[in-house]
Amino acid sequence: MNQALADLIKISRDTGADPTLVQGGGGNTSVKTADGRYMYIKASGTALKDMNANVGWRRLRLETALSVVKDKEIAQMPPQRREPKVVDRLLEACDDNVKIEARPSVEAHLHACLEKCVIHLHPSAAGAFVNAKNGWAKLQELFKAEKLPPLWVPYTDPGYMLAKRIARLVDAYKEQSGEGPAILFLEKHGLFITAPAADTALQLVRRVINQCNSRLKQPPKAKPKPVNPGKIDAAKDCIDKAYELGTGQKTKIWHYYNGAIEEFMLLKDAGKMLAGCLTPDELVYASGPPMWVEKCDARSIAARLKKQIAAGKKHSAAFLVKGVGLIAAGTDKMAPTIRDIVLYSIFIRINAARMGGILTLNKRQEDFINNWESEAFRKKLADGKR
Repeated sequence: MNQALADLIKISRDTGADPTLVQGGGGNTSVKTADGRYMYIKASGTALKDMNANVGWRRLRLETALSVVKDKEIAQMPPQRREPKVVDRLLEACDDNVKIEARPSVEAHLHACLEKCVIHLHPSAAGAFVNAKNGWAKLQELFKAEKLPPLWVPYTDPGYMLAKRIARLVDAYKEQSGEGPAILFLEKHGLFITAPAADTALQLVRRVINQCNSRLKQPPKAKPKPVNPGKIDAAKDCIDKAYELGTGQKTKIWHYYNGAIEEFMLLKDAGKMLAGCLTPDELVYASGPPMWVEKCDARSIAARLKKQIAAGKKHSAAFLVKGVGLIAAGTDKMAPTIRDIVLYSIFIRINAARMGGILTLNKRQEDFINNWESEAFRKKLADGKR
């Protein structure tokens, strides 16, 4: 096996095994070959933990991937034409024997601008800072001793525009520091770690996450008092009816409860804290933040779902029912992902609120994600659809 592919599998499986680092199987990894000709990168819609020698990756010609960022014609296209064109160009850059449907990560051209080993994650620890109004100031203080300070990337639509912006910021960083950044924090998005070797990249991931967590309030470890089974069944029936009434769809209904969910539901302003969507992942995999339900009334919840649809938004797939827990509406495969996204979301919201307030996506940013074919493709694969 090529050493670059072996390193890619190593960093992917190591980080993908930790649910606090990835949401919905998200995140991307890449490793460039020693000769600088190729880059192995995670395939879109594949969970990092599931990568192996046969599936979960593509190999690209590095120079061809870089040419996408430099293409001035693509830069002038409107988003609805530009993004599919980028996907096609990245597929054309592939040079491997992969026979199954597998796109290279939509951010492949971004990875091409960075160091040999790249790990892009959506960790809850970093999320607390990148979704806080004072997050960047807190990070600057936290990492002030770094030889190479972190690079902050203001929110940019994912895909081509994000790759262009990071390429410009990295060039400017190199001019000032003499070398590229090793740590990049992306506002309302996540974390990039880039290093010359796989082990170095993994060590840096762990150090950055530990440093971030050292300033954050962690979820309670103690198990909460169990909820009455009758209350759970009643709430599940209520959401089941509301979901069908509000959306016209039938799906499976699930209940989850732990100390983190209990703690959040006891907050006096829990409902207000759920206003707005945090990240593209929350929007793609959980259809936005969970709906706060004070009283489980099927008709009123259905009306709220219909209102979301009428406003052109995604209807809720998660419901925090006060005193009962999290009710998720989704398939066997998607329900655990929705649960993980909600746990990620409430952790971030609690901590971001303590850092000056919660920073969420605005309507234009949400609309871009909702209309982006690449995210629809990623959600389809995560849901087990081909």
